[in-house]
This record gives sequence, structure tokens and C-alpha cells, in this order.
Amino acid sequence: MSHVQLSNVTKTYDDVVAVEGIDLTVRDGEFLVVVGPSGCGKSTTLRMVAGLETISGGEIGIGSKVVNDVRPQDRNIAMVFQNYALYPHMSVRENMSFGLRLSGEYEAAVIDDRVENAAELLEIPELLEQYPKELSGGQQQRVALGRAIVRDPEVFLMDEPLSNLDAKLRSQMRTELQRLHEELGVTTVYVTHDQTEAMTMGDRIAILNDGELQQVAEPEVCYSEPNNRFVAGFIGSPSMNFFEVAVESESDGIHVDGDSFQTDLNVSLETGRYTLGIRPEDLRLADESGRIPADVDVVEPMGADNYLYLNPPTDDDREKEIVARVDSEYSPDTGERIDLDFDIEDIHFFDETGDRVPTTIAEQTTSR
Repeated sequence: MSHVQLSNVTKTYDDVVAVEGIDLTVRDGEFLVVVGPSGCGKSTTLRMVAGLETISGGEIGIGSKVVNDVRPQDRNIAMVFQNYALYPHMSVRENMSFGLRLSGEYEAAVIDDRVENAAELLEIPELLEQYPKELSGGQQQRVALGRAIVRDPEVFLMDEPLSNLDAKLRSQMRTELQRLHEELGVTTVYVTHDQTEAMTMGDRIAILNDGELQQVAEPEVCYSEPNNRFVAGFIGSPSMNFFEVAVESESDGIHVDGDSFQTDLNVSLETGRYTLGIRPEDLRLADESGRIPADVDVVEPMGADNYLYLNPPTDDDREKEIVARVDSEYSPDTGERIDLDFDIEDIHFFDETGDRVPTTIAEQTTSR
């Protein structure tokens, strides 16, 4: 196993900065997921680690070796692509063994042994003599993984390998990849735009936006302690609700004044303008009068839960949709007025730069 080290790595195309000054360490044996919206630079970053893209600045290390000028085939990495890249005229066995045969470094018996061991690990030994056109999408993905496994690399690089699969198979393959990683223990960098994959698969996740690293942490930390408003809105489904508010610091806490609601909170925060964030699952129905009044627009049944899409009753046209995740037994009528509440420890404040502002929380007070 080897660690991967990116130090101030930058990639530019003419005047366009695709990746800007990334500092990132992937630990030995870690499964790190790089996640972000389309065009954020995550695949470019992966391709620079693989050597498929030259870097414009900085340094990339694999193990103890700086690989800036090392050819892709000499980096001892294996890459799994989104489109599988299987040769249609070759059998599964030939596809999986192709890289080893091409290198000229292994005897035929060693190659056969590696292919058969990988096929057993992936539970596809019966497919070795078949051709890609005879396989399902999930089977083709396993073959692509097998081709990477037989290389016995120091690092696996995976570029959205599950995005071509249907939802059920994608869920199954997530589990399979986690099982494989536990068995093989190879350092893995996995790129996806799907936050569900990031939250369920990664030992840690690295969140990118506009080519810049926003946060690197365990999934639960990114969820509960987001560095900034972007991370808070990107991680979690449905997305976090945001309210633009003015905060006035008082002797016993703060007064929060927004378009949608006003309330007193017993927390410490300097006077100023902030964005207040509350996740849909942290909004609850108030027992009596709640902090946030809202009118029901749409009820979306999701099985165990209902998603309520709500509009705050403002006096102008600046209505902003609020989403609440509630128990499926509660299904209000469209147009019904309801009151929502929240616990102080579940809310977040972001300053005008978008950074999350830590607050000291005492006990909850009653709303005005």
C-alpha cells in the first residue's frame, strides 16, 4: 500500500483555472471519495494523479516517490473508468489479462492465476470465456474492476465507475466495492458527483467546488460540521434550508430577524448579517406556536417519510421554499398553515463570506 500526496497542485488551460492549489493526503489503505458538482475539477485531479493530465504547478507523490515526470504506466496505479473501456473482440479473460500480457513482465501461468483469482473475488469465474456484448452492465463493471485488480497496484483510481448503472445495481455495486476494499486494502481514490456514494463509501470525503478544496473529513463530520455554506448545501438530501437573517447580540443571547421568522436564541454571536441553515430532517412540527410559520405547497411521500415543500407567509414577493422531512403518518393538506420548530444545536450560522461561524450554545429559549 502507498499513500498519495498532492501539494499545491494546480491545473490551468490557457486562462482557465481548472484546479487551484489543492493540498490533499490520501492515507495508506484509505478509501477517499472526491465529490463535487459537474465541472468542479474532480476528474481532472484524478487524471493528474494517474499521469493522464500534466500538472501546471505543485507536486504529486505516490508512496515516497514524486511522480510529476513519471509516465502513467510506471506509476503502479490502476484506473477504472466510467465507460468500462472493454475490448469488444476480446473475451473476459483476455480483457482482464491484456495489461499484464502487454507489459511482458509476467509468465502465462502467473497471468492466468491472477485472472482466475480476481474472477473468484468478483464472483464472475463463469464469465471468463464470454464477450462484453453478452454481459449486463453490472457484469461489465466487474470485468473492468477485475482488469484493475490483476495489476496488483499500489493505488486504485476510480472515475465515476457506477454512473452508467441503474439505481438498484448502483446500490449493489457500492456494497461490492466496499467489500472489495476491505479484502484488498489498497489505497483508493474514488471520484463521483453522487453525494450518496460519497457518504456511504468513503472513509473520508474531499469536497471540491470550482477547482478548490472545500473540506476533507469523515462523512459524518462534513454533514454535521460543514466548513461553509457550499458544503452544507451540497451534502445532505434534501438540501439544507437557508434563511438570510439579521442578528442582534443581546445580554442573554441573540435576536434573529429574517423575512420568514423572528426569534430569540440563547447563543453567543456578534451583531451582523448571517445565513442561518437548518436541515429538513431537523425541522419538526411545533407542539403549539413554533418559530417558523409556513404554508404547505406540496407533500411528497417517500415511504417512511414525507417531504413537505412549504412557503413562508411573507408580506412581499420574496417567498422562499422551505423543505421539512417528517414522519409519513403526517400528511397535511395543500394550503394548510403549519408551525415548525428546531433545536438550537441543529442550526448553523454562516457569515457573509460563506464560512460557518461557531456558536456557543446554552439552553433553548422561547420564541417571540
